[in-house]
Amino acid sequence: MQGIIGKKVGMTSIFDEQGRQVPVTVLECGPCMVLQHKTIARDGYEAVQLAFEDCREQRMNKPELGVFKKAGLAPKRRRFEMKLEAGDSPKPGDLITVSMFEKVAFVDVSAYSKGKGFQGVVRRHGMRGGPITHGGHSKRRIGSIGCRELPGRIHKNKRMPGQMGNTRITQQNLQIVKVMPEDNVLLVRGAVAGSAGGIVLVRKSVKKGAKE
Repeated sequence: MQGIIGKKVGMTSIFDEQGRQVPVTVLECGPCMVLQHKTIARDGYEAVQLAFEDCREQRMNKPELGVFKKAGLAPKRRRFEMKLEAGDSPKPGDLITVSMFEKVAFVDVSAYSKGKGFQGVVRRHGMRGGPITHGGHSKRRIGSIGCRELPGRIHKNKRMPGQMGNTRITQQNLQIVKVMPEDNVLLVRGAVAGSAGGIVLVRKSVKKGAKE
């Protein structure tokens, strides 16, 4: 299995074997239930659909609920697809736990960053702004954005005020500090995007997957 669904619990710090303080992010990973195994013959690609976090039937619509009833499984709130590794043959109802990372050194974590709402260019892009004193009237504005000559229009991807945050972020090669299968907990070094309680996808890092 390439990865697992989890939830960000928060941040703390632990001490390593040398007595150094290490900042870590606590991730509650799984247990995830295999909902579907998609094959090349039937679906055109190879993948597995995982389900995470218990949910009442009243909270789901009929199409979503029908998928779980067809598989004969209890409804779950979150569903994501993961790539399979060579030799994997999961079946509906199998449980995927955090123990899959016991021989892994680095992971990639995907999550949605905290939403900051509508922000100006000073906070959103770190622009300088206009002069604060000596009669300046453009203190936190963007300034000129157009062209007097050709092409005579605003270029695409111009940095402008707008929605800040609430975007999908993938942080690569985060070091695994500790795996705690008894508590379904994974400790990774440093910070992870998003707020406490947010859903994260944890995958084995492509470049630094296994310990040597």
